[in-house]
Amino acid sequence: MKQPFEIRGKIRLKDFDADFCDGMDKDDAKEETTKLCQRIGDLQELLYANSTHALLIVLQGMDASGKDGTSKRVLEFVDPIGVETANFKAPSTEERAHDFLWRIHKAVPRFGRIGVFNRSHYEDVLIVRVLNLQPPKVWKKRYDQINDFEKMLTLNNIVLLKCFLHISKEEQAERFRARLEDPTKNWKFSVEDLKIRQHWNAFQQAYEDAINRCNTDHAPWHIVPADRKWYRDYVIAKAVVKALEKLRMKWPKPKEDLSKIKIV
Repeated sequence: MKQPFEIRGKIRLKDFDADFCDGMDKDDAKEETTKLCQRIGDLQELLYANSTHALLIVLQGMDASGKDGTSKRVLEFVDPIGVETANFKAPSTEERAHDFLWRIHKAVPRFGRIGVFNRSHYEDVLIVRVLNLQPPKVWKKRYDQINDFEKMLTLNNIVLLKCFLHISKEEQAERFRARLEDPTKNWKFSVEDLKIRQHWNAFQQAYEDAINRCNTDHAPWHIVPADRKWYRDYVIAKAVVKALEKLRMKWPKPKEDLSKIKIV
């Protein structure tokens, strides 16, 4: 089975082990993740101070793959003022009156912020495809439109970090059971999730096609093993640090000569 990595070339999801952890110890990984998350907090301050770029983390995955948990953990030490999140569900009447990317572009984070998309524009080639919400002649055009959109974002200083949280069908079942058995998690359970689960194979194929069709040099995909929550968080935290450090940010110089300022 292949390790999690920034995708190059065509892939098959069945070649990736959702339970992969690279032989890491759970406690060691959690300790390292905390260090990485603290580093993210420091880098976010630099990002905010400069306000010339934004980082957009796109999280896609089957239900219970950990999109919410990942955001909470990875951004644990980030100042809330520097984070913008969006969760894309069924489009509203207003959103349906525009092109499918209209609501997405509105949610792109401002410079200086880290944005998180819990689901994203990829829903329009995933659930739309699997549940036949649009005919093939409509959604098949969207791969190229997504690539053009993402290219435009990156040319305008939006750093894209696209992560597919790869969970196994068996682990998803365990997490659904946990939601049923724990009163504090009952609210997370939805019968609709079981209906989607019935289309598991179709969704896996749709994800595989989306990754292959929309994996570009400017916006590559990352396949993240998600059966072990602690390893999932470690992988994504490491990727976020790498993306921010690549910007080589420095503290901006003051606009005025501070040596002449006296506070009395």
